[in-house]
Amino acid sequence: MKNNTHRTLLPTSTAGSLPKPSWLAQPETLWSPWKLANKELTDGKHDALRISLHEQQQAGIDIVSDGEQTRQHFVTTFIESLTGVDFENRQIVKIRDRYEASVPTVVGEVSRPKSVFIEDAKLLRKQTSKPIKWALPGPMTMVDTLYDDHYHSREKLAWEFAKILNQEAKELAAAGVDIIQFDEPAFNVFFEEVNDWGVTCLERAIEGLKCETAVHICYGYGIKANTDWKNTLGSEWRQYEEVFPKLQASNIDIISLECHNSQVPIELLELIRGKKVMVGAIDVATSIIETPEEVAHTLRKALKHVDADKLYPSTNCGMAPLSRQIARGKLAALSAGTEIIRKELLSTIN
Repeated sequence: MKNNTHRTLLPTSTAGSLPKPSWLAQPETLWSPWKLANKELTDGKHDALRISLHEQQQAGIDIVSDGEQTRQHFVTTFIESLTGVDFENRQIVKIRDRYEASVPTVVGEVSRPKSVFIEDAKLLRKQTSKPIKWALPGPMTMVDTLYDDHYHSREKLAWEFAKILNQEAKELAAAGVDIIQFDEPAFNVFFEEVNDWGVTCLERAIEGLKCETAVHICYGYGIKANTDWKNTLGSEWRQYEEVFPKLQASNIDIISLECHNSQVPIELLELIRGKKVMVGAIDVATSIIETPEEVAHTLRKALKHVDADKLYPSTNCGMAPLSRQIARGKLAALSAGTEIIRKELLSTIN
């Protein structure tokens, strides 16, 4: 039996990363190299985790995270700890079918010789009594961020990653993580694969977990490759329509989505009615801080298709490329806008 620890109406959270301190990595730069090394780096990451948690709590965020302060990249930091992947042997691949990148190569059977994030998660758990959420890369997105010279099958490699992720997720849950989120931006691109084996692999990754589970599917960070792609999608972004029916029937508890300032027809949320939904009410592709009323407006629209007890206000994606000041402002706006809607909902009950 899974415990639902989120008794707050409309519990707020972040979808992913938060900006790192300037002494740890280059500010406003995605996937920036570390400025520290060895024990100083470990200590610096943990200090940054504490700062990120403090800023979330100061902003009134209900479900907190590590802000991904201990990882350089949301996929490859996890893969670095696995065997069977050669980071020196790099190949150029097209990621998410839209931009080329130099990626490591799978050269043998992949395995996880030890825990990857468990110590970081234990540290976060000790720092707060609030519910905590931890993000892991999803199997399909992991496959799409590598060159496979061993399995020669995206599905076979994804299945191996799903088993590895399940091992990690069970240890994170045992360490006190309340929600484990799998980041699957690839679900917004490879629809046939999602429906053929992507969701099945994801369900293998969550098998036997006693905590809640989430899948995050968005249109990416606010980087040029993503914004250029979004500009080609027309006046309506209906990608979610391709995968929602399969996700609706899945064992995943929560679906995390991009909504604010996007061209996603809000009525598509009706396709996952009954699921818990993390509704992105903060645009991470702009430095303009939303007003509380703008956040509230997005949530009001979502409430037409998501039951109030299943709506989790969140950000569209991670905010690592933004300044810390802007990110703090956006988190505060998320909390303030959510409070407007809480009061409106409670007034209709009383």
